[in-house]
Amino acid sequence: MTLAVRREGGGTPAPSHWGIDSEYGRLRDVLIGPADHYRWQTGNAMARRSMRIGRAFDPAIARDQFTGMLEVFRDAGVSVHTLAPDPALPYQLYARDSSVMTPWGAIVTQLYSPWRRGEWRAVIEFYQQAEIPVYDVVTAGAFEGGDFMVLKPGLIVCGCSGERTSPQGLAQVRAWVEAEGWEFLSYEFDPYFLHLDVKLGMLAEGLACACTDALEPDFVAALQDRGIELIDIPYPAMLELGCNVVALGNDRVLMPSDNRELAERCRAHGLEVLAPDIGMFTAGGGGVHCMTQPLRRDAG
Repeated sequence: MTLAVRREGGGTPAPSHWGIDSEYGRLRDVLIGPADHYRWQTGNAMARRSMRIGRAFDPAIARDQFTGMLEVFRDAGVSVHTLAPDPALPYQLYARDSSVMTPWGAIVTQLYSPWRRGEWRAVIEFYQQAEIPVYDVVTAGAFEGGDFMVLKPGLIVCGCSGERTSPQGLAQVRAWVEAEGWEFLSYEFDPYFLHLDVKLGMLAEGLACACTDALEPDFVAALQDRGIELIDIPYPAMLELGCNVVALGNDRVLMPSDNRELAERCRAHGLEVLAPDIGMFTAGGGGVHCMTQPLRRDAG
């Protein structure tokens, strides 16, 4: 059996049921990693910051927060799918990174950190069991899903820190996307920021949140030139994963409960805000966007 469905040179057909063409179409199905073995890792800059300022990881609180987040998704009408837990994988929870969904099927990524490299196995097993097409598997360098966003139909943006997403991985995925006739906009930044979704997140059609103090002006201009209005958030809020949000569609957005300033500004734009407490996870370096991999959205 052939694992990947990607056609050389483009023209890969879209799956009949699965896939996304935006970050804001109504979310129908989501893949979330398990929290069973989650614990902070000192190789993560955000987790190191939390430890440095005196925060402590509490597994009981983390379990309660994880359960509450799943309830929010289900109450919003989203079908939740989960990966099989592996005790050797403490950051398996962050399902955004180990694969990404495209209009043509899922891409299985190549993770950078040593404690995450085994995550591919449960991801491939899930897609095979769910009969979700795998578009392809990244084999050149590192590539993580927190850097990859299907901003809107016809446009994919991808960050490149040189670590979690390397130039080699970026170039491989760029070639695939451009062969399908889509624009691929890339952005280089310092690896301290982990992933692009630390600094940028889609809220609704044509509307995103961003920390422009942490983005280069030419990248901000490129987003605005493509019809995306930005709600700017301050640098300290970004460090608390303030841009790490999930658009649920139908003018609804999911974000951490601590993100009060952005929540108020979203409501002023007519959005409904769903805000579970996930502080044990944002302190460890990942928010709601990091934990969730959209499998199916309505057309954008």
